[in-house]
Amino acid sequence: MTDATNADARKQRRGAVSEESQRRPRTGSSLVDPGTLVDAEVDELPAPGPTRVGGRRALAYLGVCLVLIGLNLRSVFSSLSAVLPEVTAQAGLPGWSVVVLTTVPVTLLGVFAPVAPVLARRFGAERVLLGAMALLTAGLLLRPVDAGAGMGGAGHLPALLAGTAACGAAIALCNVLLPGLVKRDFPHRLGLMGGLYTTAICASAALGAGFTYPVYTATGEWTRALWVWAVPAAVVLLLFLPVAVRQGTVRHQVVRDGVNVWRSPVAWQVTIFMVLQAMMSFSGFAWLAPILRERGVDGATAGLIVAVCIVLQMLGSLFAPALAARFRDQRAINTVVALMTGGGFVLSIVGPLDLVWVWAGLLGLGQGSLTACALTLIMLRTRDGHTAAHLSGMMQGVGYGVGSTGTLLVGQLHQATGSFVPAGVLFTVVGLLAAVFGYRSGRNRYVGEET
Repeated sequence: MTDATNADARKQRRGAVSEESQRRPRTGSSLVDPGTLVDAEVDELPAPGPTRVGGRRALAYLGVCLVLIGLNLRSVFSSLSAVLPEVTAQAGLPGWSVVVLTTVPVTLLGVFAPVAPVLARRFGAERVLLGAMALLTAGLLLRPVDAGAGMGGAGHLPALLAGTAACGAAIALCNVLLPGLVKRDFPHRLGLMGGLYTTAICASAALGAGFTYPVYTATGEWTRALWVWAVPAAVVLLLFLPVAVRQGTVRHQVVRDGVNVWRSPVAWQVTIFMVLQAMMSFSGFAWLAPILRERGVDGATAGLIVAVCIVLQMLGSLFAPALAARFRDQRAINTVVALMTGGGFVLSIVGPLDLVWVWAGLLGLGQGSLTACALTLIMLRTRDGHTAAHLSGMMQGVGYGVGSTGTLLVGQLHQATGSFVPAGVLFTVVGLLAAVFGYRSGRNRYVGEET
């Protein structure tokens, strides 16, 4: 009886997903395409329901909480970058540790991405998000701690490493589970909520880049400049606590519908495109401010340039999905935004310093559009929600895991040569490769239908 019931449920789920794929907008009718919000728990039976809330006010409260969670998901990267020279000098960090600190959180985005649905099946997505915010808050509080004599005079390094790792793991869980909650809880406001959620994530990076150095200037201590970012995370943790604790737990089974994306050439082309964009995206978060400061730009101005660059990323991420979905295929737009991003990065390193705002603007618009185009391909290259979820998991696991080598290589090249110029050569190559794989993944084909 159980097998028969599960079989009937699977048929109903497949039918619902098929209807969803037919209804799914592919014409870009709004600035944020709801189709880019992938539910990582789509393979579960029974299907996860919306978050339990008491009415419209409670639903609005939930929406505010989800947006505020998004507002904490990128400041970890940009805040450390803004004061990296001060942290390195005053904490006496060895060269290898700087490379690790900029690489590990991105690597963990890929490592912990597959763990999120497993934890959600056991504890519920809302409680996992609550735990992730607690871990993020703890990591942000831990980062600036001086271990001192307690660890053999190791100073700040152990806490920096442990805190940064905790933040990376927490952000990975939020990255995977938040889109599904937005999609399930706000089915009639996906355009609005998707836009707010996407904007909040970009704003998080901009705030970290723009305000960390001024806090350092005002207080004279880089530890306080990093500690300040634990405050908004702790506030969101307290706000989301009553929502998460009143959610019940339901035992779910996993039903593996959809094609095997790991055997699909199209899926691999899209994933490699994601890898290359991640290499540039997180290298920008980690290294753009140090690059500008090494070129003679003062800390406050460098932070402002990075913040403006990220705001322009926001604009690119809003408009690119709608534009990409209007075309029959995405070869042209993928190629253009990949070249814009690579070119903006290279020119920020070696271009005339008088035009640094132009180069940063080119990088920002290109990177925001590039990231959005890569994520939009999840829905444009799949026929149903199950395959989209599998492709999304593959892209996040491989994309962030392998994409973290970008920040690693930039750090290694700088440590070996004492200059960021070799990184310009690196991103010339990465930008060209992104254009090639953007062109190939932009062809109008579907995962599992290559033959």
